[in-house]
Amino acid sequence: MNRDLRPAALGLALALFVLPTIGWSADEPTFTRKVDVVYGRKYGTALTLDVFTPKQDTNGLGVIWVVSGGWFSSHDTIPPEPPFVKPLLDRGYTVFAVVHGSQPKFTIPEVLTDMNRAIRFIRYHAKEYGIDPERLGIFGASAGGHLSLMQGTAGDLGKADSKDAVDRTSSRVQAVACFFPPTDFLNYGKPGENAIGRGTLKGFQAPFDFHEADKTTGRFERITDEAKIQEIGEQISPITHVSSDDPPTLIIHGDADKLVPIQQAELIVEKLKKANVEAKLVPKPGAVHGWPQIDKDVLLFVDWFDEHLKKSKDSSSKP
Repeated sequence: MNRDLRPAALGLALALFVLPTIGWSADEPTFTRKVDVVYGRKYGTALTLDVFTPKQDTNGLGVIWVVSGGWFSSHDTIPPEPPFVKPLLDRGYTVFAVVHGSQPKFTIPEVLTDMNRAIRFIRYHAKEYGIDPERLGIFGASAGGHLSLMQGTAGDLGKADSKDAVDRTSSRVQAVACFFPPTDFLNYGKPGENAIGRGTLKGFQAPFDFHEADKTTGRFERITDEAKIQEIGEQISPITHVSSDDPPTLIIHGDADKLVPIQQAELIVEKLKKANVEAKLVPKPGAVHGWPQIDKDVLLFVDWFDEHLKKSKDSSSKP
């Protein structure tokens, strides 16, 4: 990543997940928090999530919060009482704050592997957390929205031949809600516009710095072949994976957003609808990439999850 632009990326992550604090009481918390649950490991590094559980009136449903901005993810950006989580806890949801392998060390394809592992882990341990494994929601903002949509469109049934029972578990979700997500890196803002760490996203080169193992050298070598880069860019774009069995999807997006144009939301909502998937775009007039009291709009997410996760599991999509 360009050294001058990286602070802006990290600042965006902090602005989305830490700064909003309106609406919290100084009273005793109405929830419990289990910190640093290890959901997987890679290269000797633990992957963790936090579990927020209402102390009473739980509804038996789980929602995943993707802790990510600019594909930067850190446990340090989860405040003691996250404002994005409170509206969900108030309605009885158990919330899983998932931290993924962060850029600049890890790229988007590697992050997607982490997210799939996290969903599998949560579903496998659903009984322990008192939630229905067949009714999981997911939400996030910006990069977290992108990753949420990838779970909605590209989650899978698991690896049947894996020795690990968690990896044999589905990573699909049953409802998605997100803020201003990138959805198509090859048509970013206009047809044919390449944003694979370029153009509008040139300040975010690290998560697009793809590598692959070289059997000869034993090293991870940078991928420089343009056709391969384009192929990966397509595969990490949620719009590529849209199909008729995708879950109901809600997107809230500012129509003055310059970093992630609202066109990105419009494209995927249109494609979801053509696939007969329930999808809704809520434009925020005049809003850029984030806005004051954005945490208040999480109430729309909660309503969305209420509507789609509280249905009988027989009628839910993507089991």
